[in-house]
Amino acid sequence: MKLRKEHITILIILITEVLGFSLILPFLPFYAQEFNASPLVIGLLLTTFSFFQFLTAPIMGKLSDQYGRKPLLLISQFSTFIGFLILGFANSLWMLFLSRIVDGLFGSNFTIAQAYLSDISSKKERSKAFGISGVAFGFGFLVGPGLGGFLSQFSFQLPSFLAAGVSLVTLLIIFLFLPETIKRKEKIKFNLKIFHFSDFRRFLSDSKLSSKLWAFFTYIFSFAVWISTFALYAQKQLGFNATDIGYSLTYIGFLSIIIRGVLLSKMINFFGEKRLKYIGVVSIIIGMIGSAFVFNWLTVLIIMTLFSFGSGISRPVLLGEISRNVSAKKQGSAMGVANSLVSIAQIIGPLIGGFIINYFIPGILGIISAIIIFIGLLLMIREDIKS
Repeated sequence: MKLRKEHITILIILITEVLGFSLILPFLPFYAQEFNASPLVIGLLLTTFSFFQFLTAPIMGKLSDQYGRKPLLLISQFSTFIGFLILGFANSLWMLFLSRIVDGLFGSNFTIAQAYLSDISSKKERSKAFGISGVAFGFGFLVGPGLGGFLSQFSFQLPSFLAAGVSLVTLLIIFLFLPETIKRKEKIKFNLKIFHFSDFRRFLSDSKLSSKLWAFFTYIFSFAVWISTFALYAQKQLGFNATDIGYSLTYIGFLSIIIRGVLLSKMINFFGEKRLKYIGVVSIIIGMIGSAFVFNWLTVLIIMTLFSFGSGISRPVLLGEISRNVSAKKQGSAMGVANSLVSIAQIIGPLIGGFIINYFIPGILGIISAIIIFIGLLLMIREDIKS
């Protein structure tokens, strides 16, 4: 796939978006612990962002189909900027919750960015194009968690304000350098029809899309249970602090860059997307089961390698399958529904993860995650047998 300047601009936008988010990931649970939050409350805090994004992601995606990608990206990133500012000024638990609410309310950059990538890519190259979001995820995680974990040694406010600054840079990049891909349509009245329920019903009742969306959901759900409570898991199972957790997530970012930025296109060409998705899912399952038995840095690196390899392959391939089965006019809506499924998974995932960490041994976290994505594997097999 030949990269255009629009691909590069979206890549930079997504890198800064992930960088802002990943800066706070290693220390947010410890920040909440300063206000005497239990693992269950921390799970609820992590859920708050996803709950509000679930409500707004399809709306933002649909509005971007009508009014254009650029203005909605600007609104989305401004919401993220304000959310990080509140986080930096937080002096109580309710302010931590408020920061995640504000960020989640309109912070649907990935929904709109994925629709933008669909606009500028042919159907044949959609999976490779979605690999760009994977590169951004990897690069952001290469820098963000390590930096956030390191800075949190001095104060939790410092990385929060840095994340706000990164979001401000993203706003400027969108405003100055991103061309619009959608011709603005006539004004529409904002009524209940714009909400996502009809889109959910339509896409999930579509025989071509339904099992693909559910398979994508199980992958994201498994990911959400594991990664959202990884900090608490690593603290209890391995005695890690925020800095250790930041470096661990940095390793995931490094692998994501290699897999999605260098190897993905070659692996798609060599294996084909159908085989590749099975390789990815099986790799995740092995890594998740293995996480129940790790007790030192070497074993952590092994299971993270398996997990990162599988995740790096699975997400762009599964999104590519969804995108190819939707018309050009409904890419924003389809990506909005897909990202709402992400939000549902991220609403439930931290609560389940927090419950497990609170009441069971930490290693159970990986076993539950493996069972969830195994269900997705069965869905993929059934769909491929049918077709």
